[in-house]
Amino acid sequence: MLLDELKQRAANGRPIRIAASGAGWMGSGFAAQMAHVPGMELAVLIDSDLEAACAAFTATGLDAAHVVEAVTVGQAMDAINRGQRVITADVELAAQIEAIDVMTDVTPSPASGAATAYAAITHGKDVVLINIEADVTVGRALKKLAAEADVLYSVSSGDEPGCLMELYDFVTTLGFEPIVIGKGKNNPLDPTATPDTVAEAARRANKDAYQTASYVDGSKTMFEMTCAANATGCRPMQRGMVGPEATPATITEIFSLREDGGLAPFPGVVDFVQGAAMAGGVFVTVRVQDDRVADDLKYLKVGNGRYSTFFRPYHLWFIEAPISIARAVLHRQTTLVPLDQPVADVLTIAKRDLRPGERLDDFGGYTFRGLMDTATAVAAANGLPAGLAPGAELIRPVASGAIITWADVRLDESSPVVRLRRWQDQQ
Repeated sequence: MLLDELKQRAANGRPIRIAASGAGWMGSGFAAQMAHVPGMELAVLIDSDLEAACAAFTATGLDAAHVVEAVTVGQAMDAINRGQRVITADVELAAQIEAIDVMTDVTPSPASGAATAYAAITHGKDVVLINIEADVTVGRALKKLAAEADVLYSVSSGDEPGCLMELYDFVTTLGFEPIVIGKGKNNPLDPTATPDTVAEAARRANKDAYQTASYVDGSKTMFEMTCAANATGCRPMQRGMVGPEATPATITEIFSLREDGGLAPFPGVVDFVQGAAMAGGVFVTVRVQDDRVADDLKYLKVGNGRYSTFFRPYHLWFIEAPISIARAVLHRQTTLVPLDQPVADVLTIAKRDLRPGERLDDFGGYTFRGLMDTATAVAAANGLPAGLAPGAELIRPVASGAIITWADVRLDESSPVVRLRRWQDQQ
């Protein structure tokens, strides 16, 4: 039992020690949860805002005197050996701390996730990312580098892709044929959303307006379902997916095969649904071949006969990530890893007319949004992967609604995420 193993680690004074990048809303939430997990210790927080990193620790009840800023590996080791927590702005320093067992990134930034994972792998640390944007952008490269370094690379459970992968493993292990896998979107889709249009909703939820807009404009959903597609082989039916309205009572009929009156043109579709009844959950609709099993599932109120939908009505973000991290360290078990060949990618779509010299802002911003398509279609369009878009400089005009291509932008070629993506595309 995982809990017993963790309690034994605690009793032996050998907790699983974690270094995490990100002390924002997600990172501070992860720190809050980690304070309650036996046998695991968030030992290091990495962030350019050291005050935020310190605040994330003190919010868990730690005295500020027990939080140490380290500028050398030796300082960090000494602090950890004294039972203190470490903050640093240097991910390379964190990766070199011998006491650290595993590293994670708790941000939505592909650049941050790539830098954290690359530093960890280079210095022989396992990586469990709470950052699906980084996995979508350079996950295959990180997986390959980790294998060569004999360390583990995985995406965590908690966000929809990891939770969906666990459900997918469940149904496929039982021999069911997945027809559609997906998630329930938390809010109505508005591709035009910007920080201005969601400002009030963000204020009420005490969330960043850019982050909120990335949910509403669909960018986050596109990354999530691309992450799931690349781990399972499931494909979108069309660019951007369909996203029908659905409830637990209607989803099975909606996502049956077309030959049986549903939307799915083939088995193995990835999509999302809208509507409050499915919001926040993940699902797998399967075709049931055995009449006896179909009858049993119908009796259990899971299906309608030939089709059934397995629905998990929640995901817990970073709150459930410690389970993935513990399984990785103790059992060498991954939660989600990309396949060797890409299935899907996220296009960069201009939200307004863009001029040369402008820089793309961030996910949920004013300049671009993400839109999922098959990897083949993205390559054919020479589409700029949305994970590389933040900070890119326009060198050609792009019309509102058009695909932003590699040829339209100038990238920072020294950035780890750009270098990894170029190397990944050459494999």
